[in-house]
Amino acid sequence: MIHLQGVSKRYGMNGVTVTALDSVSLHVAPGEFVVVLGPSGSGKTTLLNLIGALDTPTEGSIRVNGVELSALSQPERFKFRRETVSFVFQTFNLFPSLTALENVEFALDLARNGHQPRAHAAEILASVGLAERMAHFPHELSGGEQQRVAIARALATGNPILLADEPTGELDFHTGVQILDLLEQQAENGKTVLVVTHNREISRMADRVIELSSGRIIRDGVPQGGKVHVRELSW
Repeated sequence: MIHLQGVSKRYGMNGVTVTALDSVSLHVAPGEFVVVLGPSGSGKTTLLNLIGALDTPTEGSIRVNGVELSALSQPERFKFRRETVSFVFQTFNLFPSLTALENVEFALDLARNGHQPRAHAAEILASVGLAERMAHFPHELSGGEQQRVAIARALATGNPILLADEPTGELDFHTGVQILDLLEQQAENGKTVLVVTHNREISRMADRVIELSSGRIIRDGVPQGGKVHVRELSW
């Protein structure tokens, strides 16, 4: 489903070239739950942005479902993001002037997936435990509730790939477990899930762990000590 070959990404900053990713090659199979692990500045978010067609590589090939992303025009990239990938950001990226229900409705309208937007949005919000918070605006919700709205919005598209960038970074332990539980369920239901984190404990819930350092893959394999269910984590 996701195939990277020799991918590098360099940025020019104040006359200095910064290498965010350096000759990265990997393959992610459909339905795989992958945690991308590494410290700040290791290239994790850059990798996610490239897979999600939010950015383009300096070198190398990125193919998703057989489509070469670098060959896409801007309208085609937008269509790819609308139909293939969904994002969950650490900062939530909710529309502040829309209620939780309206935020999810907006995603459904954008996806054009044939559902009745309001009824389906309500169903998705109920599935993430927000049946009683649908009419609330983002500033009226806790951090964990906002993140669940963000996940509901991502799920609303029905896209086969879910990309989550530090989805529990600002959350308390209990709320973080709830969020990770939702992501784990999506992988069990067949979605391909990539979670970026600096937290090694979270990596134990993955089918596979890819560890980055200075833009290079330094480890790619099963979690150390074996995979565990999210509710067995203790970070």
